[in-house]
Amino acid sequence: MSWLEALILGIVQGLTEFLPVSSSGHLEIGQALLGTSGEENLTFAIIVHTATVLSTLLVLWREVAQLFNGTFTTLQWNKEKDYVAKILVSMIPVFIVGVFFKDQVESFFGNGLLLVGICLLVTACLLALSEWLQRRSQRPSHEVTYKDAVIIGLAQACAVLPGLSRSGATIATGLLCGVKKESVAQFSFLMVLIPILGEAFLDLLKLLQGELESSLALLPAIVGFVAAFVTGCFACRFMIEIVRRQRLIYFAVYCAIVGVTAIIATVC
Repeated sequence: MSWLEALILGIVQGLTEFLPVSSSGHLEIGQALLGTSGEENLTFAIIVHTATVLSTLLVLWREVAQLFNGTFTTLQWNKEKDYVAKILVSMIPVFIVGVFFKDQVESFFGNGLLLVGICLLVTACLLALSEWLQRRSQRPSHEVTYKDAVIIGLAQACAVLPGLSRSGATIATGLLCGVKKESVAQFSFLMVLIPILGEAFLDLLKLLQGELESSLALLPAIVGFVAAFVTGCFACRFMIEIVRRQRLIYFAVYCAIVGVTAIIATVC
């Protein structure tokens, strides 16, 4: 992988991690178009996913600091502890998938664009349905409950498939549950911090111990990390504003177009 390919893929990851268009799906498409190798793909994915998590911490640092202070500076149960507990509950489904089905999930990656195209179409339908139903709904919206956290967590677990957008699935599911649009994007971005950092840490240990081989050079790794981090910061802020304004339908159309194109390219 050259530094230019790493720059392109890093920008793709940074933008699509937060936009509801599937970062894993777009990385698969980008890697297929650029022809990068499998070993490099896995290592590079670890690096750029870590970069986008760090960009989330930068953008939402006030919220993260408030949660940290409220959780660890007092023994009393408060709203910060309650919020953190909901995040932990939402992580249970993806934790189960990661522990018991990690090999099966990884087998879906790098096997062509047909699955990516199908999952992008599912993402498009989910985004369109959530916006349509919310616009028609007369019920008052609410903050995230424990029940919502479980359902959103299940959506996140399903979104391990390449092409099924994690942010799109979790945000759309939260909106379908009636969660306030001002709250659902923030919860969606915060709930993924520990799982991605934990997975990246474990994969890093495997790399250091020689259990994972990689031919990725240092310069492409640095370029990809910086590109994903910088673009991730902009995309995170942009996505929060998009959800507030209820403009998910545009991303639904985009996912549908890319999904159909990927399917046609695979079949033909």
